[in-house]
Amino acid sequence: MSDPDEARRRRRPRVRAVAAATALTLVAPMAACGSGDAGGPPTINLYYPPEQNLQKVVDDCNAQAQGRYEIAYRVLPRQADDQRVQMVRRLAAEDTGMDVLGLDVTWTQEFASADWIREWTGQDKAEVEQGTLAGPLDTARYEDKLFAAPKNTNVQLLWYRKDLVPQPPKSWDQMITAAQQLKDQGKPYQVLTMGAQYEGLVVLYNTLAESAGGKILNDDGTQAVMDDGTVRALEQLQRFATSGVTSPSFTNATEDPVRLEFQSGAGAFQVNWPFVYPALQEANPELAKQVGWARIPGVDENTPSKVTIGGVNLAVSSYSRHPELSFEAARCIRDAEHQKFSAINDGVPPTIEAVYDEPEMTEAYPMKDTILEELKEPATRPLTPAYQSISTVLSAILSPPSEIRPQQTADELRSAIADALQSKGVLP
Repeated sequence: MSDPDEARRRRRPRVRAVAAATALTLVAPMAACGSGDAGGPPTINLYYPPEQNLQKVVDDCNAQAQGRYEIAYRVLPRQADDQRVQMVRRLAAEDTGMDVLGLDVTWTQEFASADWIREWTGQDKAEVEQGTLAGPLDTARYEDKLFAAPKNTNVQLLWYRKDLVPQPPKSWDQMITAAQQLKDQGKPYQVLTMGAQYEGLVVLYNTLAESAGGKILNDDGTQAVMDDGTVRALEQLQRFATSGVTSPSFTNATEDPVRLEFQSGAGAFQVNWPFVYPALQEANPELAKQVGWARIPGVDENTPSKVTIGGVNLAVSSYSRHPELSFEAARCIRDAEHQKFSAINDGVPPTIEAVYDEPEMTEAYPMKDTILEELKEPATRPLTPAYQSISTVLSAILSPPSEIRPQQTADELRSAIADALQSKGVLP
C-alpha cells in the first residue's frame, strides 16, 4: 500500500492548521502506545469501540499473522463523541501510535478530508468492495475514493406487540392511529423511540426525510437543500410528537431507556436497533414471545421506508509506521468469517451480503431478512466532512420535535447547515 498522495495533503492547509491548533490547545499530554517494537514483531494498534468478543477476533488474526505482527486492541470510550474527540486530538497531533481506527460511519469523510487516514487502493480496495453492501460502502468513500473498510453496519427496525396489533403499520400515520385506538381501549399504546437532543433524533429525522424522498444536502455534499421532502418529514415528526402516543420521556429518550420502557410492557411499538432483541429475550421472555419486527413505516403507506444505517468502518492512520501490515490486519478483522462471528456473538450486522446466508445466522438473527431488506435500500446520513457540525445543528433545531414549524424550521435548517458546511467538520 503506497503512502497518501502528497498533493492531496497540501490541498487543505487551513483544515490541517485548524486541526493542529485544536490539538495543541485542547489535548492533554497523552502517552501513545508505540507501534514499533524493537526486537520483536511490530505492534498494530487497533483503536476500536467496546465490543465484547472482538478480542477473540484479534487473537485469531494474530494467529493467522504467524508472528509477522501483533494486533493490540485499544478499547475506545463507550460514547461516540468521546471516541471521536480522542482520535481527532491524537491524529491532529500526528500521533504515530495509532494504526487501525474504528470510525463511526459518519466520520470517514471528515477524517479523509483532514488527511488523517489513508486511501485503500489496489488489491486492498478490491477485496473490501467484493460482496460488500452498497450502502455501507458509500459511507466509506470520499471524493470517489475508498478510505475505509465497512466492518459492521446497523439499521433500526419496528418492534411491535403482535398481541395488540395484528399487522405492522405501513406508514407513520397508520402507526399513530393504531396507537391512539389502543389508548382509547386502555391497552399499552405508546410508540417508543429516541427524541432527545442528540444523534438519535438526527437518525429519526433522516429516516423520515429519506423516506419522503427529501434531500438535506445536494448529491456532492456541498450545499444545503432542504427540499419539499424534508419539509414533509418535518410535518411527520411534529405530528408524531404531538399525537399523544409518545412516552412522556420522549424528548429525553435515548436508545437504552427506550429499550427498557418497551421491555417493561409500556409500549405497543418501538423504533430501535436490533440490540433490543437479545436483551428482551433475557429480561422478559414472556413478552418476547409477543413481539414481532418489521421494516420501519414509510411516510407514504405505498412507498417503502429508507432507513438510516449506522455501523463502524475500519481506516488506517496516515501516521502509522506500519501501513501495509495495518491494511492486512484490517482486512482480517472484517473478513466474512469474522463478520459472522461478530454478528452471532456481539449482535452487529455484517456488511458482507453473503454472510446473511450462513446457516448459523438464522438462529442468532431471526430478523436478518428484514435487516437485509432495509440495507439494500438504505438511507445514509449526509456524507460530508462537516457532518459533525451538521448533526449538532440538526439536533438543536429539531429539539423539541413538538415545536417544529415545518416550513419555518426547514428555512432555519437550510441557513444553519450552509454555515456548518464551512467548518469542514474539524471540531473537537
